[in-house]
Amino acid sequence: MMREEDTHIAILRNKLDASLERNRSLEKENEQLRQEVHHMKTQVALLRGQDADRRSMLWKKLPGSIGGNGSSQEKPMVHDNGAEENLVGCNSYSKQEVSGPPIISRSPRVPKPPPSPTCLPPTSNMQKESWLPPPPPPPPLPLRSPGGSIKAVRRVPELVELYRSLTRKEGKADIKAGSIATPVATNAREMIGEIENRSAYLLAIKTDVENQGEFINFLAREVQNAAHKEIADVEAFVKWLDEELSYLVDERAVLKHFPQWPEKKADAMREAAFGYRDIKNLESEASTFQDDKRLPTDISLKRMQTLQDKLEHSVHSLERVRDTAIRKYRGFKIPWEWMLDTGIITQLKLGSMKLAKGYMTRVVTAVKTDSLSDDEELTLRGVRFAFRVHQFVGGFDEDGRHAFQELKKLASKS
Repeated sequence: MMREEDTHIAILRNKLDASLERNRSLEKENEQLRQEVHHMKTQVALLRGQDADRRSMLWKKLPGSIGGNGSSQEKPMVHDNGAEENLVGCNSYSKQEVSGPPIISRSPRVPKPPPSPTCLPPTSNMQKESWLPPPPPPPPLPLRSPGGSIKAVRRVPELVELYRSLTRKEGKADIKAGSIATPVATNAREMIGEIENRSAYLLAIKTDVENQGEFINFLAREVQNAAHKEIADVEAFVKWLDEELSYLVDERAVLKHFPQWPEKKADAMREAAFGYRDIKNLESEASTFQDDKRLPTDISLKRMQTLQDKLEHSVHSLERVRDTAIRKYRGFKIPWEWMLDTGIITQLKLGSMKLAKGYMTRVVTAVKTDSLSDDEELTLRGVRFAFRVHQFVGGFDEDGRHAFQELKKLASKS
């Protein structure tokens, strides 16, 4: 009876997780729709401004023609104050008629200065401390050995043997669990299709090309001269650049009229900044991961397995494009050292090893305390996950080896 209730609770929790994931996807889609609506409102305002401009030109022509006809029919008369008052009244009336919706004028953008690199001290400090000797070089990255592998990590042949014996006993091939497919957010950009084909859109682009030349040339010089030493500074620079370019009606459509715009370098800087940000967020997620003891064992193990999927996918994707990306970044003076095995990949593998220890510990605890659990099946899952991380990292540290010994004792009893 308790087993059925646990299964039912696990199913409900799975549905809850799926609903939360769907809710996050809808919120993201909603934010995209808000941006599109804001863009459409801007285009509508431009259309209204053009309409008011045309009406004002028409009214300027009409009073002139009427005044010309009236002067030919009227006799010369003495200039008096009453005539002036009538004329002023007529002019004020015509202005009220022409007023209509306000005309939107986009003045040339005054850019904010780019962020200062964090690795360079302020000029005043450099002048005050010019007599000091240069600082010593930073210490080498921790947990690394000269050969490029994580220090204190050794391969565990016993784990490989245990894994092979258990899978041979089961008679099944080890199936690597794939990550759960997430629903792809529907593309809502079709809403903008019609408005982009209108003359207002093209006119807005033309206006930006004519009015924002000095602003764009300033940004082009900043991008061309950018040479950062830290990838975090590139991330801050790209954030600043995107905020400045968001002032344009359509970034790509406007910038293609400026042949001096360094498009390849700007795209490479964005690629490096976004890639580093995504990996850094994943590393933070793995390093701060804590096993929630209140969750059922099955749900907890699936959480760790999903995070391991993301870690492996991220590292393999980085290794696949690393050589090409490094050549490109080096040519554009973009930091690339973070992509090496001695960089953030080390931290990702340390996070993976932490997951393995948590996984094995959770399996051992469940087998010892849960009388309704399938001990053999749980032990096999623990060995499979441990073997997977062992191959990914290249071994286990001392804590990992200790956790494996506890798991091995359970396997020998089953």
